[in-house]
Amino acid sequence: MSRISKQAKADFSLLSVAFVWGVTFVVIQDALSDITPHYFNAIRFFLAFLFLAAVYHRRFTSIDKSTFFIGVFIGIFLFSGYAFQTVGLQYTTASKSGFITGLAVVLVPVLTAFILRRMPTAYAIIGVISATVGLGLLSLDQGINQINFGDILTFFCALSFGLHITMVGKFAPNNDTVLLTLIQIATVTVISLIFGIFTETVPKAQSFTQPVWIALMVTAIPATALAYLIQNNVQKFTTPTHTAIIFTMEPVFAALTAIVLAGEVLTTKQFLGCGLILVGMLAAELKGTGALAKITE
Repeated sequence: MSRISKQAKADFSLLSVAFVWGVTFVVIQDALSDITPHYFNAIRFFLAFLFLAAVYHRRFTSIDKSTFFIGVFIGIFLFSGYAFQTVGLQYTTASKSGFITGLAVVLVPVLTAFILRRMPTAYAIIGVISATVGLGLLSLDQGINQINFGDILTFFCALSFGLHITMVGKFAPNNDTVLLTLIQIATVTVISLIFGIFTETVPKAQSFTQPVWIALMVTAIPATALAYLIQNNVQKFTTPTHTAIIFTMEPVFAALTAIVLAGEVLTTKQFLGCGLILVGMLAAELKGTGALAKITE
């Protein structure tokens, strides 16, 4: 299979992940009205772990110390992204949170340059700029204005997700991606449970309402188990910067889902934002083979 076709398959797979995350956003919001975030994430990631463990149980005999510690290391960044975002939302608006979280698209090429010693192509830089401007138009209603404590926490969320994407790009090509995914998901489960025990009230039976069960079923397998398995696998064939640009399509899919399911109406500015994000993704595609050559050489 040629590099171009591998790149195309990787990008389409990552786009499908962004789509799943986008369409489940409304479902998760509904669920968090009845259950606390850390316990929800602990259950969500535990169910994802059980699913992957049942499918790939024979792989456990192949776990070595190196794979285990790498998986835990990457999993800490994944947990941090969710934790900083959740706590930050208590002090800032959802629109600002969405924009700042999306700034991972800017951070990833910087992190990639410093950590992996790979400079993004000119087309990737254009894609990053276009996607970032589009993200601002889509997410921000009244601008950023003053920076508050929640914005700072959410920035660390963006940094955490950026580091997660970068570290997957660094370690996935040389490790068993199934085991790497299993360990990451187990790490998020354990840390989320610990934070839930110390910072939240244990959910009671009445907390598990229909919206919560729907959200757990929808997010545990497609939006967690399969999504992170896909990301860890296909980042062997594309760059972290490319991945980050494609993931900016998540709020676009979330907005489209809100139109269909919740009857929301996008403004002209928000439609323009969606368009710029799409332009950013397409711009990054123009030099996909050049980016891939740096990985596979």
